[in-house]
Amino acid sequence: MMRALYSGVSGLKTHQTKMDVIGNNIANVNTVAFKSSSTAFSEIMYQNMSGASGATATKGGVNAKQIGLGVTTGSTSINITSPGATQTTGDGWDLRITGDSFFIVNNGTENLFTKAGAFYIDGAGNLATKANGYNVMGWQVDPQTGDIRKDTVSVLNIMNEKNQTSPPEATTLATVSGVLDTNNKQVNSGDGYVLSLNFYDGLGYSYNAKFAVKTINGDEKNYSVELTDITDSTGRSILNEYAANQNIDMTEARRRIFGPETPQQITRKYKMAAEFRNENGTIVDKNGVTLQYAERDGQKLYESADGSVSYSVTDVFGITGDALTNFNGTFTQVGGSGVFEYQDTINGYVLDYNENGLNSGTFNYIGNAGNSTVGINLATIGTQFQNINVDFSTSTCYENGNNCTLDMLKGDEKGIDGTGRKLGALTGLQVQEDGRIFGTYDNGNTTLLGQIAVARFANPSGLEKLGDNCYRTTLNSGEFDGIGQDITADGGKMNSGVLEMSNVDLSTEFTEMITTQRGFQANSRIITTSDTLLEELVNLKR
Repeated sequence: MMRALYSGVSGLKTHQTKMDVIGNNIANVNTVAFKSSSTAFSEIMYQNMSGASGATATKGGVNAKQIGLGVTTGSTSINITSPGATQTTGDGWDLRITGDSFFIVNNGTENLFTKAGAFYIDGAGNLATKANGYNVMGWQVDPQTGDIRKDTVSVLNIMNEKNQTSPPEATTLATVSGVLDTNNKQVNSGDGYVLSLNFYDGLGYSYNAKFAVKTINGDEKNYSVELTDITDSTGRSILNEYAANQNIDMTEARRRIFGPETPQQITRKYKMAAEFRNENGTIVDKNGVTLQYAERDGQKLYESADGSVSYSVTDVFGITGDALTNFNGTFTQVGGSGVFEYQDTINGYVLDYNENGLNSGTFNYIGNAGNSTVGINLATIGTQFQNINVDFSTSTCYENGNNCTLDMLKGDEKGIDGTGRKLGALTGLQVQEDGRIFGTYDNGNTTLLGQIAVARFANPSGLEKLGDNCYRTTLNSGEFDGIGQDITADGGKMNSGVLEMSNVDLSTEFTEMITTQRGFQANSRIITTSDTLLEELVNLKR
């Protein structure tokens, strides 16, 4: 009788324990990444009234007489491998982790493990949990390789001072593309068609280089490309300062920066103005006065022997701009006509779009090097600059309605490599599916800042729950090696902007609650019935 009474008591206790577990599950139905628990019962030891006996030749065996002494809680297990529902938050630092992996967090004294990926950047710039401020652990970037170094996990200090900016880069490549139309007015003018290149030096300062594209001798397939000036963002001519520092003129400065080692000599033909004519290899004006070339007070002239009659070169040949500046004063008569030719120095490069009659319309030759790439020798100006290789191979020469669309842009043909960058300020952060954290900067750079590491265990259900959505290792869970793993190693991933919710199934919990309630009621009946029997026993004395 007493055994039944105490069996009923044990039944009440175990069902109460199961109800406690069910209550905790239901209470955490909306807790981020909560993992539900379940209870299993186990029999208590049995009391043997008599032992079993074996069979003999004349008598069969007898089973032992055993009376159970009740029930106890066998185990409470965590349904840790079953994922919860996904809740969209839109917060980039809310991360859902898939598979059996755990985020690694540190409470200041030890590493703990969690499925709750509700993170934020704290005041110290560290990635931390929103609920309790535990630091999220991961791997750092190796400064030598720029890639992740998988070593002992440490605090991910994402918003440190170093990560606030991205270093500048000097421009190293440029590309000229588009169509050059020989009938374009600018190409045939004295100043030529202007190409402009914006570029950066190694300190991130911005500069502008200007070039002039002109026809040579009216040849529709040959053009000169010359540097005209290089200015900084304030408009100051650094090319002019370079010329002054080197004690050279601007023509030589331009050639040193953008031009072949030996200036190219190009023969130009000019026809005299109507007021002048050629007589026996000499120039005569309309009045019959014989003229000779002279230079005086920085001017280039044609004048009479006594100096009483004087004309500028422009008056005689219409030479203006750079042609007049570069005029060397030596004209050679062509036949008996009024056409004269002289050697002009090209301080840039000569473009030939149809060398030897091949590849008509497609650029294939520059200067005397015979290739499509030339250099802007900026390192000559200062150590903060890098030389820029300019690729002309994608430019063409066709009839285009007199429109010239040539354009010079920094970088390669795709505008990706060699563009150079200013100093960049951090504008955004993003987490990839493998846990890598990248920073985006306003100079176009994207830089790897670290990687969130994860932990895996041989028996994740063996982890000890600590509250605050955290777990600790036990002897039956498996150890954490201090380094962790890449989440993609077993096909897992991290989803940004979403959270894993509780995996509590209310329908299951309510069903379990019903059976638990009935079990509790039944065990209470054991106690009341045993009490009635005891009462009858006591009443025998009456």
